[in-house]
Amino acid sequence: MTAMPQVRHRSRTALTGGMCALAVAGTLLTGCGDKDPDAGTNGVGKLPPEKIQAKTLAAAGSVDAVHLAGTVVASGRTYELDMRLKPDGGTGSVTAQGATFRLLRVGDQLFLMADADFWNSENGENGEKGKGGDGKGDADDAATGEKLDGKYVKVPEKDPSYQRFSTFTDKDVLLDSLLTLHGALATDGHHEQSGVRTIRITGDQGSGGTLDVSLEGRPYPLRLVRGGDAGTLSFSEWGKDFALKEPTKDETVDYGQQLPTS
Repeated sequence: MTAMPQVRHRSRTALTGGMCALAVAGTLLTGCGDKDPDAGTNGVGKLPPEKIQAKTLAAAGSVDAVHLAGTVVASGRTYELDMRLKPDGGTGSVTAQGATFRLLRVGDQLFLMADADFWNSENGENGEKGKGGDGKGDADDAATGEKLDGKYVKVPEKDPSYQRFSTFTDKDVLLDSLLTLHGALATDGHHEQSGVRTIRITGDQGSGGTLDVSLEGRPYPLRLVRGGDAGTLSFSEWGKDFALKEPTKDETVDYGQQLPTS
């Protein structure tokens, strides 16, 4: 009489084990047991690419500071940028055609710092070097370069260089122009940038650019590859404030209404 319960117990155990085996097999077949890549994230990875782009643009526009670094190709020139930007200005370095200069904008006041070689080469490119054929132009250029070497030069707002250089210091203008993917949007899987999990969105299957968006915290853009081989940029230090102040008089040269580079 005591054997029957044992048989039923073994039957229940066998049935349970069989069901578990079927469940495991089903999991392996369907992949339902894989770790959810969006677990513990801000959830944007589950959204359609259009909504991901809208959220990352909103996040970028709502914060007051960012560090932008990388390359931008425009009008046939490659610019290497390393800029920290805020709504009221920015500071950092720009390298173009082998020459590096620093930019500082505080409000509407824009300053440029470069070495003597930069200023001498700029004068030469504008047809001023050697003017007159008597060597006087070369001497004048050298004197100008020495005077401006290592000094912040105030860029007049009416100077043609003002708009070109100030663009590199304008957070809203740069982000609005850069953070745009062209063509139909799509997602391109989960990735990682500097230890931060991201979701990648693409334009026109990548030919229109790719953008990695943070899955941790706010959905800030972290890395942009521009379409058409137009450069690659990384974004960091979102919301990290930094000081912006005009250089002192001893650090500055006011060249008047027009720079010698124009």
